[in-house]
Amino acid sequence: MTSIGGAGTSGMVDWNLAVATATRLVRPGPEVSRDEAREVVAELRRHAKASEEHVRAYTRMIPEGTEPHDTPVLVVDRAGWIKANVAGFRELLTPLLGKMQDRRSTSPGSAVLGAVGGKITGVELGMLLSFLASRILGQYETFAPATRALPAGTGGGRLLLVAPNIVHVERELDVSPHDFRLWVCLHEETHRTQFTAVPWLRDHLQGEIQSFLAATDVDPGTVVERLREAAQTLAGGRPEAEEGEPAPSLVELVQTPEQREILGRLTAVMSLLEGHADYVMDGVGPEVVPSVAEIREKFKERRARGASRLDLALRKLLGLDAKLRQYRDGERFVRAVVDEVGMDGFNRVWTSPNTLPTKTEIAAPADWIARVHRKADS
Repeated sequence: MTSIGGAGTSGMVDWNLAVATATRLVRPGPEVSRDEAREVVAELRRHAKASEEHVRAYTRMIPEGTEPHDTPVLVVDRAGWIKANVAGFRELLTPLLGKMQDRRSTSPGSAVLGAVGGKITGVELGMLLSFLASRILGQYETFAPATRALPAGTGGGRLLLVAPNIVHVERELDVSPHDFRLWVCLHEETHRTQFTAVPWLRDHLQGEIQSFLAATDVDPGTVVERLREAAQTLAGGRPEAEEGEPAPSLVELVQTPEQREILGRLTAVMSLLEGHADYVMDGVGPEVVPSVAEIREKFKERRARGASRLDLALRKLLGLDAKLRQYRDGERFVRAVVDEVGMDGFNRVWTSPNTLPTKTEIAAPADWIARVHRKADS
């Protein structure tokens, strides 16, 4: 098996084993014939290309006559999504894991780590990825290094469309496959446009994440224990997750005061990006997706109810419930700002890190307008 970014078995996580475990455990995709699979892949590629034009025209983020750096659009299966995300996790987490490994000899959790080791941690991470790999429809993958199988643009980044998951959800919702695939592509293409049209955004996010990880002050054994709890919940071995309050999420576990401040900024940015994608998807939708109202209603109901109590417990543990709030809160922010100052006025948000909304401003769009517009225009 090809290793992920180098020696996959060194350090606190066996990354190659994480890939192997997730790939082995992930649920099989929906049944499709070979011809149907080819047709799905071809249609997603066509929709991704069409979405690029629709999103650029609607958002006006890219001035006419200019062309941002290109990033590839990759239609992948669940295994391809797993490989891309393990590579991304490794890229982001290497500094933190190095810091934690330095503490192993003196940490109260060293005995746990000695017993568990990188291989067991890799298995547990793989179990969690297998859960997520059957749920993600698409993703603008920002940080993973390029490989022959999964290329990235010159400035980093690639758009992943997870074909089996898109087919699964369109069947579950009983909606038009053609319309649903285009609708998904509009959302994901908006993320691609955000990062290609705003050159500083990727480095800004990476810097914030690295600052968050650098401020981590938690013993390694606690992190490993939280991974184990998540894996046991997934395997049905943690019944208390169904009876009482779920354990704190992985993010909640590692917050120092400095991290809480950074996390507030990251939450605001992610709310902006997700809400903007939802706003654009629904704004473009009526023009090009005839059944957009039906799709949106059914998809909102699916998001809200979750698949099961197990799904809800894992969402809490992994912090995914916060992501669902980001879609809702961010979309309200974008809609309120565009209603007040128009699309070009909203686009001032992309000027610099200083014009990004704060977490407080996401909930109070008028405060962002007052700070960015009225001060600038006075």
